[in-house]
Amino acid sequence: MAQWGIFALLVQRCCSRNHSESSKRASAFLMGDFVVGGLFPLHHQPVSMKNSLASLDIKCGEIRELYGIQRVEAMFQTLDEINGNPDLLPDVALGAEIRDECWYAPVALQQSIELIRDSIRPVSRPETCLGSEQEEVEEGKAKGPLVGIIGPGSSSVALQVQNLLQLFHIPQIGYSTTSRDLSDKNRFNYFLRVVPSDYYQAQVILDIVRFFGWSYVSAVNTDENYGQSGIQAFRELADEADVCIAREDSVLSNAADEVFDKVILNLRQDLNAVVVVCFCEGLTVRGLLRAIERLNLTNYFLFIGSDGWADRSDVTRHYEAQAWGGLSIRIHSPYVNYFDEYYWSLQPDKNTRNPWFPEFWEAKFQCAIKERSSGPPEAHKPYCTGQESLQTNYKQDPKLSFVIKAIYSLAHALHSMIQAVCGVSSGFCPQMLPFNGSLLKSHLMNVSFDYNGETFQFDENGDPPGRYDIMNYQKMPDGSFEYVQVGSWNNRSLLWMQPPKFPEIRSRKLVRSVCAEECPNGFYKNIQQGGKDKRCCWVCVPCPLEEILSAAGDKCEKCPQGFAATSNRTACQLLQVEFVQWTDRSAVVAMVFSILGLLTTAFAFIVLIQHNNTPVVKSSSKELCYLILAGMTVAHASIFAMLSKPSPSSCASTRLLPGVAFAMIYSALLTKTNRIARILAGSKRNFPNRKLLFMSATAQVMIALSLISLEALANGAMLYLQPPAIAFVYLPNKTLMECDISFEAIVVPLAFDFVLILLCTVYAIKSRNVPENFSEAKFIGFAMYTTCVIWIAFVPIYFGSGAKTITMCMCVTLSALVTWVFLFVPKLYIILLQPEKNNRAFFTTAKIRCHIGRKVAASNSWKESSISGKEVPRRTMSCQTGLDLLEILLHPKRLVGELGAKIVEKRCCPDPDCPMKHITITLPENRF
Repeated sequence: MAQWGIFALLVQRCCSRNHSESSKRASAFLMGDFVVGGLFPLHHQPVSMKNSLASLDIKCGEIRELYGIQRVEAMFQTLDEINGNPDLLPDVALGAEIRDECWYAPVALQQSIELIRDSIRPVSRPETCLGSEQEEVEEGKAKGPLVGIIGPGSSSVALQVQNLLQLFHIPQIGYSTTSRDLSDKNRFNYFLRVVPSDYYQAQVILDIVRFFGWSYVSAVNTDENYGQSGIQAFRELADEADVCIAREDSVLSNAADEVFDKVILNLRQDLNAVVVVCFCEGLTVRGLLRAIERLNLTNYFLFIGSDGWADRSDVTRHYEAQAWGGLSIRIHSPYVNYFDEYYWSLQPDKNTRNPWFPEFWEAKFQCAIKERSSGPPEAHKPYCTGQESLQTNYKQDPKLSFVIKAIYSLAHALHSMIQAVCGVSSGFCPQMLPFNGSLLKSHLMNVSFDYNGETFQFDENGDPPGRYDIMNYQKMPDGSFEYVQVGSWNNRSLLWMQPPKFPEIRSRKLVRSVCAEECPNGFYKNIQQGGKDKRCCWVCVPCPLEEILSAAGDKCEKCPQGFAATSNRTACQLLQVEFVQWTDRSAVVAMVFSILGLLTTAFAFIVLIQHNNTPVVKSSSKELCYLILAGMTVAHASIFAMLSKPSPSSCASTRLLPGVAFAMIYSALLTKTNRIARILAGSKRNFPNRKLLFMSATAQVMIALSLISLEALANGAMLYLQPPAIAFVYLPNKTLMECDISFEAIVVPLAFDFVLILLCTVYAIKSRNVPENFSEAKFIGFAMYTTCVIWIAFVPIYFGSGAKTITMCMCVTLSALVTWVFLFVPKLYIILLQPEKNNRAFFTTAKIRCHIGRKVAASNSWKESSISGKEVPRRTMSCQTGLDLLEILLHPKRLVGELGAKIVEKRCCPDPDCPMKHITITLPENRF
């Protein structure tokens, strides 16, 4: 019962001032079984806001046609239609009680109290303490219960009225209240509305801002709930959409001019924010336009206004140039065609149920009605003639359809409630009393009816879906200004009917409202620090060559491997996959060397085959020579496998063939040099009588094949452990496809070849002082030295460059060519160019020059008594001859005893102690 105690106090205070101005405030009453209350702003709000509830002597402003008189008449006309409709509320009369709320909360609260007090008075109504003439009814007449209230028009006023009405469970339906706070059913459980919430309106404004690319705007709002909740909704949506609010301010609609000037000057501080979002009531917009004129800032800002501005001519009157180009949001409201004829037919002497109509008539036509005047008319106001027409300067209130929807909503909900309580075929029944407002609210939430071809219903918050018209204040060709609908917004979809027209804002044809211009291609946004609303301000910084701009545009990102940035650095494009082509210049060079090597090898092989039984071929271990030539052929052929398109088979060949080829070449060379070295080592012993092992040609070939098999086993093991595969090498401007050869796959097989090369080199050094006619050991040494240089250079080049394939090709073919040059060119030279030397006499000459010295006592020597019977000091001896003769020469017992050689010794100088002697050995002709 707390609400009744509060209400009793209010009624007591109201009745105690029965002689006040407010107690004589007019109201319109229409009898019915149920009464619908109406709160309309029939007058402008008071000029001064210094009045409060403590002083109810509040004088409202001038009479209003659009927001006031037309809405009252629309309510009367709608009630007439409902009461005349047999299908809606049959046998039930729907009445009304309409009061003036002046768009001012204290007045609206006082009038709401009057509505509630009247609804709970006794059925038989004596004259009330307020003593209003409009409220006097015949004694004994019944006044129906108050079922709900339509209005008031302002969101901030509606919030305060709802706090009062929900105490008495009286449903309230708003026809122009759009504050999103009213959607909160926990706070305003008995409030519904037929206009969409400001949340949708904020979304409309944001969609417009984003459509034109205005990312940096200022914001102004009326300093009350409508403006505060609306701008808060816009602020939240803008933050999600990366639209920044540069400057923000608020102002009351009836604030002093100085306050409006401060707001405009505040907005002017940020030169980049050209567009101003204004969640304002109409009078607030008018105050801002007036300030712009005073400050001479016309065409300096472009305003986007909410539905408080809409298409109201009273907002822009006398300030058309300052509002030129502005965009405003109008809640979509179908034009009520049938209202015009009804409205135009009204006359002050006949329209007695509207107590404000005569006042409006006099104000509109600037005349005085005789019946209302007790004396002569004012000097500047003649008497009204009755010939005045409401069609003069007529414009229909855009909110009329919402007023009609609100009344029909209550009527359909009441119809549903009566059917639920009284039965389908019954009209009014006693069970409806006392009236249950909570039950009616439940029926309101579920109401659904067709209006103007559309189905209307409330959602769970008591709101309808959002639908808006976008208006553009344009300058016509004749110089006049008009609102032109340029677009619409329905269910989150923005549709433009025609492009808006804007004046030159700040001497620029294109309206730009951004903190920083978009960065050109290849530049990222370096966001400036200083708060979240500075995220729209940035400095453009170029991206590095290999990076692209991120989707957000605030940083640069590297392209994935195998991709490269486009020229404008906005996307990554797939790099062309490249591999060594046979037509590449480097590949052609490698193949030329390889073909040259194959030809020379084939040439040497043919020549040696043709001269297979000649001394020059026989004396150089022809079996091993053929094995070396086979290895050279494999080495040169492997170049083509390495230069082919990478595949598992080609990669396997690349890893297998070079190692095997080198093993064939250097195992044969190692066998040769080892044989020479062993012969030389055996000659150091005095007259050895033990024959050396594995000196035959067959043994030499088997040793070489054994070494080759070791290399083959190493290659096979690596191919098993690391199967051949293809790898991609990503470079800044291309992707290379090559064989995936690891460090181990290169080193392990070639390590054995390097060991062979090293041993060959060591043995070549040891056998460098063989007899003169046997010079092959020296050439082997030259080949080994050159090969070592090639492979020492190979290691850093291969592992330090990107051309690994070409490097390997050149090293392989050059190694084979060098070996061919040093080993086979001398033989081919003798065979082809000096055939006279290719005979047994050249390799078995009877004259062998030996040099004997003192330096090494343990070298190849013999007692002079073995030769001439005379004791001589130990001497060293070096000779040059064929390999077979060298072996005989270094074994004196065989030379003298077995072969029957004749030895003649001569001094090389006249001194008896001459350390050098000239020895001539004559061999029998039939021994070779």
